[in-house]
Amino acid sequence: MARITASVYTSHVPAIGAALDLGKDQEPYWQPVFAGYEYARRWMRANPPDVVILVFNDHATAFSLDMIPTFAIGTADQYRPADEGWGPRPVPTVVGHPQLASHIAQSVIQQDFDLTIVNRMDVDHGLTVPLSLMCGKLNPESQRWPCPVIPLVVNVVQYPVPSGRRCFQLGQAIRRAVASFDEDLNVHIWGTGGMSHQLQGTRAGLINKDWDLRFLDRLVADPAGLAEVPLVEYIREAGSEGIELVMWLIARGAMADVAAGARPEVKHRFFHVPASNTAVGHLILQDG
Repeated sequence: MARITASVYTSHVPAIGAALDLGKDQEPYWQPVFAGYEYARRWMRANPPDVVILVFNDHATAFSLDMIPTFAIGTADQYRPADEGWGPRPVPTVVGHPQLASHIAQSVIQQDFDLTIVNRMDVDHGLTVPLSLMCGKLNPESQRWPCPVIPLVVNVVQYPVPSGRRCFQLGQAIRRAVASFDEDLNVHIWGTGGMSHQLQGTRAGLINKDWDLRFLDRLVADPAGLAEVPLVEYIREAGSEGIELVMWLIARGAMADVAAGARPEVKHRFFHVPASNTAVGHLILQDG
């Protein structure tokens, strides 16, 4: 059967993708950010997944205020990099896994989660920046991402947004869905977005390092308790865009210890302030 063996957590700051695309990754400002992912790229090569379930939020690219699904899963065979106003990122087209994605949709919907099924969409920096951070800079003409990717889109842009508890429960449902898929697949699940940042209003530029570090601590040691944190605390402490961190709870809910298994091993942890106007966090958890 298929199995989830690891979870990855990372910010998906659009400026990180631009820095990599423009060859600025070794400039003094950006070098510390990319250095924090050097281990991650080695780990990916040593622990290659067959499929990645990548949890992210669309930034008014595939969806708009005309239609806002709370949770959506991509079931297509490929996804093109989106044009977010300055042309698509120069990265490879993302190859999907329609069979596993459709199975997850069937299973999770039967577990009473209402997923929107998406058979065609372009994917923005929320998905492509994490792939670049974990896999490195790839030539779209001659290289491919190392494995298929299943996009799982969460609305954290337009209120109402799902609670941390609901996201955590969705991760548990996804783990059960993957385990019931009758094919031997090594699956990783990635939670992306955050950490603390606010892009507008009187608190624009807010970064709360202490709160971010406590979040990382609890994500490892007390995910069930962290899932009970109310949304208002994310907004108050991590800023209006810090609400993206609830997506990390989907990935955490899919790990074995939440289903009474062994605790995962912390393979890597990284935190840096700032990248553009955002705190960058990164964590890799691997089941034994």
